[in-house]
Amino acid sequence: MHKRLSLLAVISLAALPASADDDADRLVAAMLGDTPIIGDLQSLTDEVGGRLTGSPENEAAVEWALERFRQAEVPATRERFQMPFQWQEHGVTASISGDSSFTPNVIAKPFSASAEDLAGPLVDGGAGSADDFARLGRDARGAWILVETPVLDDDIGLAGLFGEYSASAATEALAFEAGALGIVYMSSRPKNLLYRLPLLSGVDRAPFLLMEREDAKRAQRLLRSGQSLSLTSTIELDSGYAYESANVIGEIRGSERPDEIVVFGAHLDSYDLGTGALDNGSNVTMLIDIARQITRLGLQPRRTIRFALWNGEEQGLVGSWRYTQQHRDELDKHIVATSFDIGTGRIVGFFTGGMAGLGPMVDRYLEPVGGLGPFSQVNVPLVGTDNFDFMMEGIPNLIAAQADANYASNYHAASDTFDKVDQQQLKLNSAIAAAVIWGFANDDKRLPRWSRAELEELVQTTDLEQQMKNFGVWEDWASGNRGRQP
Repeated sequence: MHKRLSLLAVISLAALPASADDDADRLVAAMLGDTPIIGDLQSLTDEVGGRLTGSPENEAAVEWALERFRQAEVPATRERFQMPFQWQEHGVTASISGDSSFTPNVIAKPFSASAEDLAGPLVDGGAGSADDFARLGRDARGAWILVETPVLDDDIGLAGLFGEYSASAATEALAFEAGALGIVYMSSRPKNLLYRLPLLSGVDRAPFLLMEREDAKRAQRLLRSGQSLSLTSTIELDSGYAYESANVIGEIRGSERPDEIVVFGAHLDSYDLGTGALDNGSNVTMLIDIARQITRLGLQPRRTIRFALWNGEEQGLVGSWRYTQQHRDELDKHIVATSFDIGTGRIVGFFTGGMAGLGPMVDRYLEPVGGLGPFSQVNVPLVGTDNFDFMMEGIPNLIAAQADANYASNYHAASDTFDKVDQQQLKLNSAIAAAVIWGFANDDKRLPRWSRAELEELVQTTDLEQQMKNFGVWEDWASGNRGRQP
């Protein structure tokens, strides 16, 4: 592994333009060389494991990150904040009875309500569309709605994952309107894989289950053959109260403009079924390794670089939201906020959040890693990770655009484990990320922060409103509780 990476370093450095910044070249070469990044990732996933916010494992991850920053000689602090709603599953059971009976394997969707021996008829809800609910009519009231999902595999990838989010948000709204008892989603993953797709239409409103695909197919076949079925479920949760969590913020102070801040962000938390290697341990360890190599090389950025490990990302992008609230007096000094959150798929460019001026800047910063391209910048705003609150505060923001690789098929699933990581691509991605971060930290140019009026125009001229509704953050923005104030 290391010999191959060293060869790649030589090749990529040979492709560097003569005008590239010497410090950027040194940093890129260091990232492509022999570093502790893979060992860090193995430690985070194998020793700490899944890191659901509010769990003891998440608290252990905070301590783990602080220790890694300390070893790297990068000052780091724990920034505490309030999470609004605890949700942890302790146990879920379901049984199907009636003309046929069996015991399916199920889990609860995050933010589902609890239930104790909650029984009702099980009805075939098709794809959970408006036409399906119209077909069900009054039969939907007081019933468990079985909803079929298309298979999400590596060929379908991220497009299928985002489609699943959109479809489930619409289905849940229809279910509430119809007075359904709850929803039973068919797992979209092959081989009976279970995963956590968050409930997007509010917390603790009704019970929502995810059933292994073949169990759900069996129930669907029985219903479509004319059989009458009922479902009884018990969902045991620890939920419903606010609690304290923490972001981990490392910092390398700028030598010339220390009050100007470049945020390099990745979320530390994960869901609990797997060990969070792709989502988002790989990018956590990449962030720490870049901080480590900057310090090891004695490089001095002109601007301050903040290495932000967010918590509560999976529960509504809470940690990064709280950061923008806690640091409101210095948001005007934030040059950019970057977010890395798509596993170890090859970085093919960046989403630039609707700010056209960002693209040419990123193009320049990518010159030291031109041999690892091609790269293309996509100027559209996206919701779904920790760039969101920076974007809605008018701060220039980036999300790494990545090839799906095996990210979507393992998303929030028991299969998100260390063995799914493309170790070589993680090293290459770390060089790309380092070049971009270093570019922002040292460029004389900066873009202005957008006003509330400019952000409202962005919402009106793009699909941002629907994206925010899909991810359950629209009401916070529309009410002024979230985002830049007028």
